[in-house]
Amino acid sequence: MKPATLEFVRQRFMSYYQQGHLSVPPALEHREWGFIFFDAKPEVRMRRHLGFGSRDECLEYIRSMVPAHAYYSTAYYTNPAAGTMGEKGWTGADLIFDIDADHLIRGVPYDAMLARVKEETEKLLDMLTGELGFSARTLSLVFSGGRGYHVHVRDPRVRSWESRERREVVDYLCGTGIEPQMLFAAGNGSSGWQRRFSVAMKIYADRLLAGGEKAALKHLKGMKGVGETYAGRFLGALQNFGGDEKERPTDALLTSPVMQTLLSAEGGELLPLLKSQAALVDEPVTTDIKRLIRMPTSLHGGSGLRVVEIPPADLADFDPLVDAVVFGEREVKIDLAFPLAMPILGNTWKLRKGTNVVPEALAVFLCCRGIAEIGGRA
Repeated sequence: MKPATLEFVRQRFMSYYQQGHLSVPPALEHREWGFIFFDAKPEVRMRRHLGFGSRDECLEYIRSMVPAHAYYSTAYYTNPAAGTMGEKGWTGADLIFDIDADHLIRGVPYDAMLARVKEETEKLLDMLTGELGFSARTLSLVFSGGRGYHVHVRDPRVRSWESRERREVVDYLCGTGIEPQMLFAAGNGSSGWQRRFSVAMKIYADRLLAGGEKAALKHLKGMKGVGETYAGRFLGALQNFGGDEKERPTDALLTSPVMQTLLSAEGGELLPLLKSQAALVDEPVTTDIKRLIRMPTSLHGGSGLRVVEIPPADLADFDPLVDAVVFGEREVKIDLAFPLAMPILGNTWKLRKGTNVVPEALAVFLCCRGIAEIGGRA
C-alpha cells in the first residue's frame, strides 16, 4: 500500500471511529486486548497484552490510535494486561466458533464466497441449538468484516472447559472420526449424524449407479483392497437402501470393508459427501482457550467493512456488502490492479484495470484488499 493510500484509508477509519457507535464485550475489564495499526512496514505487528478498566478508557484508546484491526480475548483473566500469558491468571473462556472462507472455498467472487460461508454458518447455528442444546440466548453471532462469521457461546457451563473438551465439540460438528456401526448402535435415527449419514449414502448411491449396475460394480472393484466378492455384496445392499432419513443402513453396508475404503481419509469417496453435511468450523480457533477475536463495531483493516453483531434470526437477510458498509458514495479516483466486477451498496460496479472513479465505500474496500491505490479525488 502506497503512503497516499495508507493515509487515505487511515483517515477514513479515523472518521468512522470518531463518529460511529462502538460497543465493547461483556466483562471488558477481564479481557486482554490486541491491535494492529496502519504501518508502512511490510511485516504485520500486533500490540497486545493491553487491558482497560472501563468502556470509556477502551474507546478513547481506539479513537486516538485508529487501529486497522481491533481484537479482544475470548478468555477471562484476573490480570489481562500482564506481559506474559502465565501471569495473566486465566479463569475461563467463551466457546468460539469461526467459519472462514479460507477453509471452504477459493477462486470465486467475493460475494459468492460470502454466500457460501453464510450457508455453513446457518448449519452451525442449527447444530448448536438443535443438537447440542445451547440456548439461543447464550449465542452471539458476528460477521467478521472479512470472509466469515464468528459464533460466541457465553454459557457459564462451558467457560471452564479446556482445549480437550472444546475439541470434542468440533469433532461432532465436523463429523470427525465417525464409525458407522457405532453411529447406528443406538438404533434408527432421523436426526443428527444418523440422518446426515443416510443422506450422504443416498447421494453416493445415486452417483454410483447413474451409469448402471455393471459400471458401478467395476468402479467398486477398482478400489484399493476391494475384491469382486465384497464389491458385489456391498452393491446389492446399496441397491436395497432406500435412503429414507428414518431408514437404518443394514449391517451389510455398515460393516463392509468397502465402507472402510469409502470413509478413508486417503481418497474415500463417501467422506467428502459426509463432510458436506457438517458445519466446517476452524478447529484451532475453538480449541484455543486464549484466543483473540475481532471486536464487534470495529473495522476490518483487510476490507474496510464493519464487524457486525447479528441476531441469529436475521442471518438469512443479512447482506455484508450493504449492512456492513459504513462509508458512502462520495466519488474517489483509484488505480486498479486488474479488471473486476464488484457489488456493494446494492449496485454492481464493472471496473477496468487502471483509473476508475468509484464510491468511497468501494475505494476503501479495494484499497484495504490491496488491489487498488488511491488516485486522487474525482
